[in-house]
Amino acid sequence: MAAGVKTVHDPLHGGVRVDGLFLDLLNRHEMQRLRGVKQLGSANLVFPGANHTRFEHCLGTYALAGRMAEAIGLNEEDTLAVRTAGLLHDICHGPFSHSTEEIMEDRTGLDHMELARRLIKGQVRTYRKRDEDLFGGSDSIAEVIAAHGVDPDEVCDLIAYPTTTPKEANQLDLDGNVSYFPSKDYIHQIIHGPVDADQMDYLVRDAHYTGVAMGNIDIDRLLDTMRVVNDCIVIARSGAPAAEGLMVSRALMYSSVYYHQTVRIIKCMLTKAVEAADLDLQEIYLWDDADLTAALIAKGGVPSYLVRCLQNRVLYKKAVSVLSSDTSNDLAAFLARHSPYRKRQELEQEIADKAGVELWQVSVETPSPSTLLSKIKIGKTDVSILDPDGKVRSLARSSPIARALQSRDAFGWSLVVSCPASCRDAVTAAAKKVLSL
Repeated sequence: MAAGVKTVHDPLHGGVRVDGLFLDLLNRHEMQRLRGVKQLGSANLVFPGANHTRFEHCLGTYALAGRMAEAIGLNEEDTLAVRTAGLLHDICHGPFSHSTEEIMEDRTGLDHMELARRLIKGQVRTYRKRDEDLFGGSDSIAEVIAAHGVDPDEVCDLIAYPTTTPKEANQLDLDGNVSYFPSKDYIHQIIHGPVDADQMDYLVRDAHYTGVAMGNIDIDRLLDTMRVVNDCIVIARSGAPAAEGLMVSRALMYSSVYYHQTVRIIKCMLTKAVEAADLDLQEIYLWDDADLTAALIAKGGVPSYLVRCLQNRVLYKKAVSVLSSDTSNDLAAFLARHSPYRKRQELEQEIADKAGVELWQVSVETPSPSTLLSKIKIGKTDVSILDPDGKVRSLARSSPIARALQSRDAFGWSLVVSCPASCRDAVTAAAKKVLSL
């Protein structure tokens, strides 16, 4: 094998070839940090095998982004950019991944994708102060990317803007015809789209490590039937069953793993520990799981107590749980108003005050406002299908499965209030009064 080329063995994708720019990036300290960030946070307390990391997921997304680029015939320049974006797309996920995402956004004012842009460009610190002797004077990732002939701005745009705006996309009218807007949005859709490399990797990877069989999808069939029509990635009609399978797998993985009630309670406990610690979190995007765990234990008191509870699986208990089917319109509207991070804290404080307990002892978890208010969610379920007659139509027009998934509630519940077992009766009574249950 040529010098400077490595094959990394992945349990899902087999031998993943890494060379040149990608080998340089893979060995960067910003990427190596992701070895210490679990993909599913502390979900291993529910699914014992879920110990895989963001590093593995980024490598898998890079591999699939390359396969997608090949499948739709991207030129070399665009292929390099999209593979780079695939490798770097989660480079600023905080410790325990999504478990600390709300807090990171609240404290820094930026989500992990916008932080990634700044990290790549060297506009924020790229390593912790303790590592000055290791990485002081290092070139920025942007400089490394540019040295290989790739535009850093293009890479950052592929990472930081996950939503396609209507004028950039090919919009289907009521008759299934396509309105054409010239763009290269199909490149963007490899990272953020209805059938994208990120999604395909995390579904199969998370299913593999949790042992949940619902994440299996036919990646080969999707790639074989992938086309570009009017600057939009579409799936040929013969690949429609594989597209349906992807959407079903995604919906079931969210219900069974990502929105599992105990997984969400664990996430809330970690949030409570971080809130109680009053740490300086401006550079939390540079921490890994061990860094945050050590910082919380070092604080003593409540933060240490909660972390040690998690380590020993002494979990909060459900005080109140409301299924989606039992949620009135008034309750849904109330919870939607209190779904944002700060508003939810206010609700927790009100329940805690009425129960006579501390704020850290009450956790409220709700779905997003759109889920609570039963708004149809197109996005990831609006796969474009290319018919033999050359027309592009939304899969939802011909697939009852796709149509149902657009309005399906992936949670199955609208509210979970949890607390330590010692104060469950008091919190239950208080929450029912505050929420008029």
